[in-house]
Amino acid sequence: MSHLGRAFLAPGTLSTPAGASIQVPCGRTDRTGRTAGQSSGAFHSAMAGAVAASALVALQKLGLRSSSGVQRRAFSAAKSLRHQPLKQRASLTGRMAATVLAPPGELLGVAPDEKYNVPAGVREKLGKDLLLNPKHPLGILWRTVQDYFEEQDPNCKFFDTEKPVVNTVDCFDKLRVPPEHPSRSPSDTYYVNKDYVLRTHTSAHQCQFLSQYPKITSFLCAGDVYRRDEIDASHYPAFHQCEGVRLFDAEKVSREEVLEDLKKTLEGLAAHLFQLKTGEDTMRWLDEYFPFTEPSLELEIFYQDDWMEVLGCGVIHHDVLRNAGLDPAKVHGWAFGLGLERLAMVLFGIPDIRLFWSEDPRFSEQFAPESFAEKTRFKPFSKYPPVLKDISMWIPESFADNDLFEMIRDEGGDQVEKVDLMDDFTHPKTGKRSKMFRVTWRDMSRTLTNEEVNAKHETVLERLVKELEVELR
Repeated sequence: MSHLGRAFLAPGTLSTPAGASIQVPCGRTDRTGRTAGQSSGAFHSAMAGAVAASALVALQKLGLRSSSGVQRRAFSAAKSLRHQPLKQRASLTGRMAATVLAPPGELLGVAPDEKYNVPAGVREKLGKDLLLNPKHPLGILWRTVQDYFEEQDPNCKFFDTEKPVVNTVDCFDKLRVPPEHPSRSPSDTYYVNKDYVLRTHTSAHQCQFLSQYPKITSFLCAGDVYRRDEIDASHYPAFHQCEGVRLFDAEKVSREEVLEDLKKTLEGLAAHLFQLKTGEDTMRWLDEYFPFTEPSLELEIFYQDDWMEVLGCGVIHHDVLRNAGLDPAKVHGWAFGLGLERLAMVLFGIPDIRLFWSEDPRFSEQFAPESFAEKTRFKPFSKYPPVLKDISMWIPESFADNDLFEMIRDEGGDQVEKVDLMDDFTHPKTGKRSKMFRVTWRDMSRTLTNEEVNAKHETVLERLVKELEVELR
C-alpha cells in the first residue's frame, strides 16, 4: 500500500506510556454522528501558478495509475533507511533538530524536548482543515466517501477534527509496530518529544474508537498526517488519509463473513468513486502485509488502461482488538485506509500535490461542492521555468536520504518541485560511497532567478557539511 494510502484509524483522551493522560478535543457530533468542526480558513499560501503538461500525462509519468513504483512501497520506511542502524539515524537527526529547528513553547498542548524535529514549514500546515472546506478537492472527496457509507450503514460515525499530535503508544505500539521499526526513526517521523509525534497515519486513533464498542460499531476517520519523505510531485510531508472500521458480534458473524463483507463494501466504494462496475475485469484483490490486520489485502482497479491501487485493508488483528480492551472471541471486524490526495489527483486531474495547499484562485475557483458529480477536471495554467542544481557528495554510513530531503524542504519550501537521485557510486578501493542528487526548483506563481536559488542552494550545501557530515565533491 502506498505511503499516501497507508494505515488504518481514530479522539478523546491520549494515554501516555506512564499512564497519564491529556484531553484531546474530539469535536461535537450531530445526530448522524458526524463530528462538527469549524469551517476551513484560507488555504496555506504555499504557492500559486501551475503546470503546462496535461494532468493525465503528468499522472501517468508519476506512476499514479500503476500499482508499481511509489504505490507499491511497503509499510516500512524509505529504502534508504532500511539498511542503516536505527541508533545512528536517530543520533544524526537529533543533531539536525538541535541545529536548525527552534521549537515553540508547546505544540498543540504538548511540550517539546530534545527529540523535537518539526520544521516551521510543517508546523504551518497544522490547523489548515482542508477536509472541512466543501469547495476544496479534498473536502469534496471526503464528503463523497461519507455519502457512500451513509447509504451503506446509517449507524456509521464520521470524525474529522481529531488532534494530529498523538502519543507513540497509540501511533505505534498498540498497532504492533515494534520499537526498532524504521518507521519510528526521526528520519521518518516528526517528533514533538520522546513520547509524542505528529501522527503518521490516522490509525493512531483506532484503538480509542474501537474501545467504544458497542456504542460505535462502524466509523470513518479522516485527517492530516505527517511523514518525512522524498520530494516530487506526488510526495509531501503533510497529506490526508481516510480510514474506516466495521465491527461484528463474533458469536453471530464468522470471520469468513467479515472478510466477505469487507470485499463487498470496498468494491462498492471503488465503484462509487470511479464509476465502475464490480467484477474480475475491473477489480482485483492482492495479498499484502500490514501489522495491524490479518489477513491483509490490497484492492486494485483497472482504470484508464492500467491497474491502480485504491486502498489497503484487512481483518483487524486480534492483538489490536485486545489493545483496545475488546475480546476477539466476542467481537471482530475489518478496517481499511486510503490516501485522499492520491485519489483526488486521479479523479480531478491534479498533477502536483503542492497544489492542494495553494491559495491561488486560479486553482481554488475551479472547484465546487458539485465537482465530483460534474466530473470537474483541473485546467492547468502557465508553468514557470525550472532552475536545476546538482549536489554531489561522499556520504557517511549514517546518511539517510530523508534527512537531505527535509533540509532542502526547510530551505526551499514549496519552491522545490522534486529531488532526483542521479548517481549512487561506491569506490572499489576505498569503499567510500558517493551520491549525486539533482534538485529542481520551480515556484508555482513566478519565475525564480538564478541568484535567489543560488543563495538557498549554498545554504543547503553548508548545512550538509555541518549537520550531515558529508564531503562535497
